[in-house]
Amino acid sequence: MSIKFTNDHEWVDVDGDTATVGITNYAQEQLGDIVFVELPDVGDTMDQGDETGVIESVKAASEVYAPVSGEITEINGDLTDDPALANSSAEADGWMYKIKLSDTGQLDDLMDKGAYDTYVGELG
Repeated sequence: MSIKFTNDHEWVDVDGDTATVGITNYAQEQLGDIVFVELPDVGDTMDQGDETGVIESVKAASEVYAPVSGEITEINGDLTDDPALANSSAEADGWMYKIKLSDTGQLDDLMDKGAYDTYVGELG
């Protein structure tokens, strides 16, 4: 499946019933140099739209939201040790957590790459 995106600038890459979640390049560019990342705990159950963490930069702090409902199965420990990974590799090595999907239908609510690029372009 292709990567999906949210209005809150998270990306979701689905493999089977598990989704890898992170922030988009656009989000990390808006935040600037990221200095701290708070991630959820493995085993936490999230509903779509729940706050799953916080990213702090030298300019601002921003909440991260669950793009889909499910259970957190893994967090990216490398990101907590080196928050700047979210800057250098936001849509790859800077992923935040993995979540086991409880409702795959929620993926239909998310944007594909073309729709997300259009959305970001309209933000100015």
